[in-house]
Amino acid sequence: MKGFVLGIVITLLALAGGAYLFVTRGGISMDTTAPPLPLEKTVAKMALRASIGTAVDQKNPLPFNDDAMLAGARTYKQNCAVCHGVPGQAPTAISKGMFPDPPQLFEKRGMVTDDLEGETFWKVTHGIRLSGMPGFSSTLSDTERWQVTTLISHADRLSPAVHAELVKP
Repeated sequence: MKGFVLGIVITLLALAGGAYLFVTRGGISMDTTAPPLPLEKTVAKMALRASIGTAVDQKNPLPFNDDAMLAGARTYKQNCAVCHGVPGQAPTAISKGMFPDPPQLFEKRGMVTDDLEGETFWKVTHGIRLSGMPGFSSTLSDTERWQVTTLISHADRLSPAVHAELVKP
């Protein structure tokens, strides 16, 4: 039995040592243009879901109206548009250099309108580790974060006034 336990310990030490050497010798590229590691997306999604937890159940205290959407558009333009874009404009150089690619929230494939508002609010509040997405809990008020959440959650239903605010230079 001692030999079996010793074999397990030696195997675990060898694996840990091999992993250490692999990483320290450049085996994992931290270059933003490098392809994702095996299972990287899967593990990141699992960790994000676990972190968000019951925050998805939070209800937006703001009404869905042009006032909330316009306020959200102004805050979004100042803090989010450089990475997530505005309607009808090409992605910025900053967003093209990020990994993973930040979703372009006003393009069909980047919209998160099917996400629960509690999840979007959590992401705006806390950010997403290792993605470039900052958390805004210390720089935006709860109301401002909910306004941005309202905008993003209804990106497929912009009024002409909100659309004009977003694309205004």
